[in-house]
Order: sequence, then structure tokens, then C-alpha cells
Amino acid sequence: MIITTIPDLYLQHDEALGLLRVEWASGQNMRTFRDSAEQLLTLVRELDVRHMLLDMNTFPDISVYDQVWLGVNWMPPLTKLPLERVVLAISRRRVHNQLALDSLISMSRPFIKFDIQFFSAAVPGLHWLCDYSAQLPALLMEWNEVYGSGLAAPGGASEPRPLYHPTRHP
Repeated sequence: MIITTIPDLYLQHDEALGLLRVEWASGQNMRTFRDSAEQLLTLVRELDVRHMLLDMNTFPDISVYDQVWLGVNWMPPLTKLPLERVVLAISRRRVHNQLALDSLISMSRPFIKFDIQFFSAAVPGLHWLCDYSAQLPALLMEWNEVYGSGLAAPGGASEPRPLYHPTRHP
């Protein structure tokens, strides 16, 4: 089910899987980021989410001020939620946000009781979160119909495509 209650976020929920997929929807505009993050915590609590995918590939670089705010105000309540698995989808090219996430996780590690995994793209992370559920193709179709396919890993794989074109010999 697509959820539209938080304007800055693309959201999808599947009750049977206890899954919430989250992606930033406001481009470079981070003015309402903190409000949206607080609303997200409330939503995760209300929906009794066990598995969450945060697609960080669409998030702009998180400012130092927002990183501090996340560490002080957002991570403590997040660690108290009944989450079991969290996937952070982030390309290796997003170094700034990768370092910010590493710092937040490191700071909160003693309180985190859920499994956190990193994937470079959302779809492989969803497969892992859903234990390769037969429901996943329908979820992906619903997401693509509403939001489009979004960012993919380079060449649709975890490795970039070669920059050369092999010559064909007759």
C-alpha cells in the first residue's frame, strides 16, 4: 500500500511482511527534513513495522546540523522500536551520506537491537528484507506504477559497466 501522509517521503507499506519502504521525495529541499523524520518514527510505530528499507540514494547530503539532530533526537527513539531488520540502500558514490550513516550507527550501536545491512540499491535490499517473498513482484510493480523505477545500481548490477567497447573481429 502506498502511503502519502508525509509529503517529503515516498512510502510503501506491506502489513503481512511488516515492511516499510522509504525514499526521499523532495529533491535537494531539506527544510522540512526533521519534521518528516519525526513523522516517519510515528508511522513506523503505528504500523508496527519490523522491516524497513531506507533508500538513501535520493537523499541530498545530510548537513552536519541534521546529523547531530539525528544522533540526539531521532536515533534514540528509533532504537526503541520493534524493528528486526533495516536496510540502508546507498550507492558507494554517496560518500558523504555513507560517512554520516556510519557515524550515526557507530554512536548508537550499543542500543541498536535490529540487524542493519547495506545494499547499493533498493531492490536487492528488499529481496533480503522480504526473504525473497512471492509478494515482492507485486510490491515492486505497485512502487513502479506510482513512483517509477527510481535509481538503479550502475548498469543494473553491483559493478560499473566497462568504459570500453570490445571490437568485433570478423
